[in-house]
Amino acid sequence: MASFPPRVNEKEIGKLLLNLVDHTEVVRDLTFAPDGSLILVSASRDKTLRVWDLKDDGNMMKVLRGHQNWVYSCAFSPDSSILCSVGASKAVFLWNMDKYTMIRKLEGHHHDVVACDFSPDGALLATASYDTRVYIWDPHNGDILMEFGHLFPPPTPIFAGGANDRWVRSVSFSHDGLHVASLADDKMVRFWRIDEDYPVQVAPLSNGLCCAFSTDGSVLAAGTHDGSVYFWATPRQVPSLQHLCRMSVRRVMPTQEVQELPIPSKLLEFLSYRI
Repeated sequence: MASFPPRVNEKEIGKLLLNLVDHTEVVRDLTFAPDGSLILVSASRDKTLRVWDLKDDGNMMKVLRGHQNWVYSCAFSPDSSILCSVGASKAVFLWNMDKYTMIRKLEGHHHDVVACDFSPDGALLATASYDTRVYIWDPHNGDILMEFGHLFPPPTPIFAGGANDRWVRSVSFSHDGLHVASLADDKMVRFWRIDEDYPVQVAPLSNGLCCAFSTDGSVLAAGTHDGSVYFWATPRQVPSLQHLCRMSVRRVMPTQEVQELPIPSKLLEFLSYRI
């Protein structure tokens, strides 16, 4: 028999437990802290993110302000310490979720940024933009480590900042930490490796809007504007022992601590995802 949290029994399944009312515009995205704390963050067109404690009857703990326009999406780092938020601007916002303060803004996109996702070890951050690009960032120092372009040759900033027919709508990290999926307006879903700047697999998809990997990484689900959900078998590759060790290290060490390790420069580059 399935077990339920102490405050929920079988008879309550399907019943409304809470109604969180405070946003003044459309709520575009929701994300739970992965540490099981029942902290929920909502992103809204009212230019704010709101932090709710569902263990305290949905008490609103904090309002995060800084976006100058709609907030489209948000994502927690795996250890719940950092929140990324993106919206109708060219900037990517990173928030310290212990102090509820902004850490930094990442700048480099040329159009609205609409989706974001952390790698399983928290060492990388993927962002998708209407500028035809997915960027892979180091969230600890703001460096762009990889660019996945959806238009070749890469468009000029002026063209990328307009209606370019290659708007990237969604991005998702696989749980193997090696693969990233993206959906764009060119009616394609692409699978990328974090160490290659070209897709390792492509598939047709019209009107793609959002995507997510299954927990084991074997399936990608994608939703479309017309209400359909499609599924693909994803590229499978057994991660190398070196990559598994790197992920283990990066789960507990940010970039700044890695760079202070007394190890050879090539190993530092590998641990920093620079090779």
